Amino acid sequence: MGKNFINRLSTFLINYFSFSGQLVSQQDAEAAIRDGVSFRGTNIVILVLAILIASLGLNTNSTAVIIGAMLISPLMGPIIGVGLGVGIHDFELIRRSLRNLIMAAGFSVLASTLFFLISPVNEQHSELLARTSPTIYDVLIGFVGGGAGIVALGSTSKGNVIPGVAIATALMPPLCTAGYGLATWQLSYFFGAFYLFLINSIYIAFATFIGVKLMKYKSVDAVDPARSKKVMRIVYALAIFTMLPSIYLTYNMLRYNRFTTDADRFITHECDFPDTQVLSRKAYYKDRQKYLNITLIGRPMPLDSLKTALSPKLRYYGLAGTHLSFIQGGVYERAAANTSVNTDLEDIYHTTQSTISRQQSTIDSLQNVIAMDKMASDAAKEVSPEIKALFPRVRNIGISTTVFSNPETGAADTATVAIIRLSGGMTRSDRTRLAGYLEARLGRSPVRIIEER
Repeated sequence: MGKNFINRLSTFLINYFSFSGQLVSQQDAEAAIRDGVSFRGTNIVILVLAILIASLGLNTNSTAVIIGAMLISPLMGPIIGVGLGVGIHDFELIRRSLRNLIMAAGFSVLASTLFFLISPVNEQHSELLARTSPTIYDVLIGFVGGGAGIVALGSTSKGNVIPGVAIATALMPPLCTAGYGLATWQLSYFFGAFYLFLINSIYIAFATFIGVKLMKYKSVDAVDPARSKKVMRIVYALAIFTMLPSIYLTYNMLRYNRFTTDADRFITHECDFPDTQVLSRKAYYKDRQKYLNITLIGRPMPLDSLKTALSPKLRYYGLAGTHLSFIQGGVYERAAANTSVNTDLEDIYHTTQSTISRQQSTIDSLQNVIAMDKMASDAAKEVSPEIKALFPRVRNIGISTTVFSNPETGAADTATVAIIRLSGGMTRSDRTRLAGYLEARLGRSPVRIIEER
């Protein structure tokens, strides 16, 4: 029973996917493709006009205008011609298609460069930026689109496939963006856009080659086997080497998308505050490091404490090693009846002012103490030579300012103290005379003499 079911299923699928009776002859299909390869006269004029239309669309960021330009463009012809030539080993067709494709791409880039040189608008719109970072998805679009194109060209019911392929593979906008990169001397735009054009062209031709083989088109007569093998090696090498950079760019894109998704989850779950909202966030890579900047608006919050509290939680969201920082906005609600500042903000202001005043008072007091100590130290050095002459028994003298406190009353008294070392004794009258001299000399009163023994 199982075998019968598989047979019926395979028969059903074969009937639905069979090309029997729906393909045109190889001769008719080749004739249609060869006619589209040529780029002379009207084809060149149409191509240049299509490029200018696409450039206008990119300049004004208009998707509709860009789509119209892709429908007008005859660029698909030589690309499919390359695929057909490889498939049937027609080296003359390959040569002619490549020559026309290079000429068409050159005219396109030249026309778009001239347009953007004279255009007064040179802003980098989203439609321009979208053409500068190709990924593996562009490879798949080119390959699948090329497959649809060759099947349509080889079938009796073509429908709107070729215009649809022209829109999906988007050959024109990358060339316009390349011209924009040259006109504004932004070479990263030029190389990124031109690489996207190469991806589309190579994989449309590659899909055409595979389609020709599947439809069993006959090769041209007098084929050189060695030359055919060499061409095939070149085709496969181009397909592989063109794909490799796109894989790397895709990896970077997916990594960045994962990073931004994790950042959004972190903000949603951890940055839900009652009176403060997240205004914006910026997640980015710089020097292989991850950064997340969050801008808050509403009631002021202690940002250092907030960062300390939330940084350890980053690892739970796949953001380990991310540099987290907060920016506090300054918008607060105002009373409806008047324009007074919110009470909480006023309280914060007055508390801050009070703290600043106390700190300033402490600073002033400390500065006074330091100044008095310095003056006393300088005074001892100044009077030492005079003391030696007037009071020979004084060997050393030190002067300082001291606060005396009365234990009973708590009253404080500031006095200048002179600490002396003597060689021999000193009479009471000499002490009184030394104190009077120091009071007059230093301009301080009283001066107390203390003998160090």
